[in-house]
Amino acid sequence: MDVPAGFRNRKSSQAQGYQRRPQRPQGQDGPTPLFDDTSTMGGGQPGPGGNFQAQGAYGQPQPVGFPGQQLMNDPMANMAMQYGAGLADHGKEVMEKQIDRFMSVSKLKYYFAVDTAYVFKKLAILLCPFTHTEWTIQYNQENEPVAPRYAVNAPDLYIPVMGFVTYILLAGVALGRQDKFTPEQLGMQASTALVWLIIEIVAVLLTLYIMNIHSALRKLDLVAFCGYKYVGMIVCLLASILFQSLGYYVALLYSSISIIFFLVRNMKLIILPESHEDSIGHGNKRRMYLLLFIATLQPIFIYWLTSHLTGIPVKGKV
Repeated sequence: MDVPAGFRNRKSSQAQGYQRRPQRPQGQDGPTPLFDDTSTMGGGQPGPGGNFQAQGAYGQPQPVGFPGQQLMNDPMANMAMQYGAGLADHGKEVMEKQIDRFMSVSKLKYYFAVDTAYVFKKLAILLCPFTHTEWTIQYNQENEPVAPRYAVNAPDLYIPVMGFVTYILLAGVALGRQDKFTPEQLGMQASTALVWLIIEIVAVLLTLYIMNIHSALRKLDLVAFCGYKYVGMIVCLLASILFQSLGYYVALLYSSISIIFFLVRNMKLIILPESHEDSIGHGNKRRMYLLLFIATLQPIFIYWLTSHLTGIPVKGKV
């Protein structure tokens, strides 16, 4: 089929218009314009398959789908990113310094230096301490306790923290079984347990001060030992959910005996470091009273913080 010549010329000129930028007509001399004519620079240029590609300066095609590439290559953007990273590092250092005013971050990390093997072994000792025979706490060359992952008798804060969270979750389940669950009740359980833990720690520290007892027991050690009772509280709540009141009382009795035995055997080497095997009969009486005071507090708090969740009425509780 023959195509008119005029139509062919017009089509040829349109194809050339996509490929070449308009140039200044020859013979027209004048001052250089302040801004280039970009009316056709942003136009589309047909790419492979007839798709249009974006054009940049001087008609160079730009890659489609990478809008942040030019931003990453921009020196100002790199400087801004480096400044932001430096600002974040500075903020982290300031925060650590503020925390160090009240508590050493390095010391706090020591109590969370655990692994899976340690957690399973420590839980086994807490649930059945009667079969454990070696209670010695290991120290390094700097006379500092070895990290918990290397010594199962070392105190840690990972199990108390996880035990506290699990206790709150089981408290929500127990409240739901009694049709008493509300977010406010769950928050009240968490705040109540935390406040009683603080009261317990303060009471023990005041006892240490009043009785003028100097020992190797550190504050975070005390928090760890007092936080191990959450494992017994979890056992009691699970028993009450599965076996009602009878299971709860059996679990309460067993957990009380276990936590007392565990604390007496483990903390004796810290509070009574200079004693021998017969320290119960010939050791310092004040230190021994303190040890028994800490150990006997745990069953009281276990009962106080779990009995109302089983539906058993408790005198003096609202």
